[in-house]
Amino acid sequence: MQLNCQDCAYYEYDEEDDAWYCTANIDEDDFGRLFESKFRNCPYYRRDDEYQIVRKQI
Repeated sequence: MQLNCQDCAYYEYDEEDDAWYCTANIDEDDFGRLFESKFRNCPYYRRDDEYQIVRKQI
């Protein structure tokens, strides 16, 4: 299973816990399927592209 959490827009750092968390709105069933390898890739993955808006302005 390929999970690219490190470059996902939903992967955020919590300074209070000093840990990284997935903040995607995933329901309990999909979360279970994700780790049972029924999904090849995370269906909630969104590339963290901080320059996306700039490219639209050009």
